[in-house]
Amino acid sequence: MAKKLVGSVLKNEEHREEVLNRVKRAEGQIAGVIRMLEEGRSCEEVVHQMSAVGKAMNTAAITLIAASLEECMLDKKSNNPAQRERLQKLFLSLA
Repeated sequence: MAKKLVGSVLKNEEHREEVLNRVKRAEGQIAGVIRMLEEGRSCEEVVHQMSAVGKAMNTAAITLIAASLEECMLDKKSNNPAQRERLQKLFLSLA
């Protein structure tokens, strides 16, 4: 089980684990890309796997932002225009 983090972005353990698992999956895909390059695999195969890594990281980022927005809306202390704007900018940075 992951350690509880003080002041972490995600307070919900399930949300944090979901994002962490997605990033770890992408880490495995990156290791696969490295192996493919070392093995001299075709450009098409390598680029296909690189695309999968990018999509996996974008999905992890969107999941993180969505969970943060949910927590923000539920927590009256952090539910303020500045926090919502910061999360919106993060979301738009993925576009």
